[in-house]
Amino acid sequence: MANVTRFDPFEDFFRGFFVRPVEFGSQPEAPSIRIDVKEQPNAYQVYAELPGIKKEDIHVNIDGSVVAITAERKQEREVKEGERVLRTERYFGKVSRSFQLGQDIDEAQASAKFVDGVLELNLPKRAATSAKRLTIE
Repeated sequence: MANVTRFDPFEDFFRGFFVRPVEFGSQPEAPSIRIDVKEQPNAYQVYAELPGIKKEDIHVNIDGSVVAITAERKQEREVKEGERVLRTERYFGKVSRSFQLGQDIDEAQASAKFVDGVLELNLPKRAATSAKRLTIE
């Protein structure tokens, strides 16, 4: 038995035509850490881009030759029109990055500064310890 359906070309044409999607603007971007590492004879220079993150929310851990950078981003935005709240947006995100350098780092001499969204780490290399040869009695 054959099924007969009625085809209306204007129904498909106008479907969704008068409906506009609601867009509240751009969503906050997930944080990411972009890193540049430069090696000098006595130290490593690390530059990490952390836009939109506060200095208090950045943590750097050094374990031998492994460096770990962790940052947390908290962002809240509220749009008001008079006394009516039209929209409230929140974004909380945490990002971390770790990498291993070619030589152990001297943690006591390491320094960090954060200016204009760029974390600069000065990581002095630990003096290489010479191997000691034992005499057998």
